[in-house]
Amino acid sequence: MNEKLLKIGQKLIDLGSLEIAEYEYLIDNRNEEITEFLKKEAVKKRKEVYGNTVFIRGLIEISNICKNDCLYCGIRASNKDCERYRLAKDEILSCCDEGYSLGFRTFVMQGGEDGYFTDEILVEIIGEIKKKYPDCAVTLSLGERSYASYKKLFDAGADRYLLRHETADKEHYNKLHPNKMSYENRMECLKNLKELGFQTGCGFMVGSPYQTTHNLAKDLKFIEEFSPEMCGIGPFIPHKATEFKIYKAGDVELTCFLLSVIRLIKPTILLPATTALGSAEQGGREKGILCGANVIMPNLSPHSVRKKYELYNNKLISGNESAQEIENLKNSMKNIGYEIVTDRGDIKEK
Repeated sequence: MNEKLLKIGQKLIDLGSLEIAEYEYLIDNRNEEITEFLKKEAVKKRKEVYGNTVFIRGLIEISNICKNDCLYCGIRASNKDCERYRLAKDEILSCCDEGYSLGFRTFVMQGGEDGYFTDEILVEIIGEIKKKYPDCAVTLSLGERSYASYKKLFDAGADRYLLRHETADKEHYNKLHPNKMSYENRMECLKNLKELGFQTGCGFMVGSPYQTTHNLAKDLKFIEEFSPEMCGIGPFIPHKATEFKIYKAGDVELTCFLLSVIRLIKPTILLPATTALGSAEQGGREKGILCGANVIMPNLSPHSVRKKYELYNNKLISGNESAQEIENLKNSMKNIGYEIVTDRGDIKEK
């Protein structure tokens, strides 16, 4: 093995920290040997903290209405072909009822930045979920909001908040988003979430348009320094109704390599094998688990809306991605030596 590559890899394993130039060198010069070495060490560290357990989250896509016009997203405001929907409170609670009976102890409410979901409406929904299922965690993924809004949601009982940073490079961020969106505000939101006490998740797309290895290295350094409780990464997959439709999808192998690196940066992190990973390649999520991930997020949304929440082309909406097929998912994890557990799946500190 390249001696410099091995030295950098060993430093990552020992310290969980590298310089940006070292992350860049690791990515640019990765080969089968270093990939297998880091994968093995990532799985070892994952098992030291979480054993062979896999946590499941019940994903409820509450609305595909969004005020934003992110250049990569299929539910962007300017997509006139998107069939819009919004779940009512009773529909959301019904998803939770079904999910609880299936063994889910975390519900993830995800949606576009839909102005209908005011603080008051969300506080009411969160309160009802927590009252009915006090042993469950509530995760929100509803985009950028004010500090005051996040505080109301936290005080209402929300436990976690997912907000992908998308890229830790301002210039790259500006190439992926419209002018009215700001890199500084995205980072401020993440800081606010952590300060309020949310278990906070960030993340990025692998292979997004204009992304360089240096961008990815900065993402890894950001994760190292921000130290999120959760991190969601997946390959970029183009959507036919965006200007990025002509770009090729991100690389599954690189995504899995980066999952191993992130696990080594923070061994306790909650790291999903994302839907995008499963959509990009058959068996993609299993690959992610085998590289150090420990979370899967099956879909609890009503069947009638799943296809409408299309962030990218050919998104998984049935089969093992459907919560009703949870037994198949359990078997697929069992086949690779892992076990889905009925658990809130909070972060564990070593």
